[in-house]
Amino acid sequence: MSRVHRVTSPLRIDRDKTEQTNAVTSPAVLFDLDGTLIDSVYEHVRSWRDSLRDAGISIPSWKIHRRIGMSGKSFVRELLREMQKKLSATEFEALERGHDTRFVRAIPELEPLPGASHLLRHLHRSKVRIAIATTGSRKHTDSLLKKLTIPSGTPILTGDDVEKAKPAPDIFIAAARRLQVAIRDCIVVGDSVWDLLAAGRKGALGVSLLSGGYGPDELERAGAFRVYADPADMLLHLEQLGLAGIS
Repeated sequence: MSRVHRVTSPLRIDRDKTEQTNAVTSPAVLFDLDGTLIDSVYEHVRSWRDSLRDAGISIPSWKIHRRIGMSGKSFVRELLREMQKKLSATEFEALERGHDTRFVRAIPELEPLPGASHLLRHLHRSKVRIAIATTGSRKHTDSLLKKLTIPSGTPILTGDDVEKAKPAPDIFIAAARRLQVAIRDCIVVGDSVWDLLAAGRKGALGVSLLSGGYGPDELERAGAFRVYADPADMLLHLEQLGLAGIS
């Protein structure tokens, strides 16, 4: 299954010498983690919902889901503004701890999305440069990555490595720099509109997966060049992205 966005221009290869990056023959691929490689989006929703309820704040799960992929601080502040509620710094920290405690408890039950490790392994063997870039904390990321087979030497960037989380493009810019590739020579693979916004702001090509719960039409409107069901589906259609397909 794949969906084609009405974007016909090919991936641009950035030749600007001021970028001081190496020329590439194929694009590098930057992967989000939650909802893209690991089936964890809805656990984040539950963890935030229950933590908010403990603080006496009832927010429908769908409103939380629509913001997963942004930093927790950013989207919680936005939700509280909508409800005209304010929390002290101490209360806000307790809210974050509540989410983190619940999410960590759930990690043993989380699973990789279909084809995730196979896709990473195939790209690595095909000499495609890959990196993982997530707004999650280093602690959560390290635990989640144990569920995947990550090719040796793959750069891992987390929210702890940048000042601004998605939808700011900082995490993907940092990942591209680690690969010594211009951001405009990269394909960003994610599951949310926030990934696409971050990618598009710096000219990267956005590819989306349905495994985070967004619909294909919305992802296409946000700029997705292709929409696939999950990593396994993307693996079957790599030639659409100018990458070596499986035999």
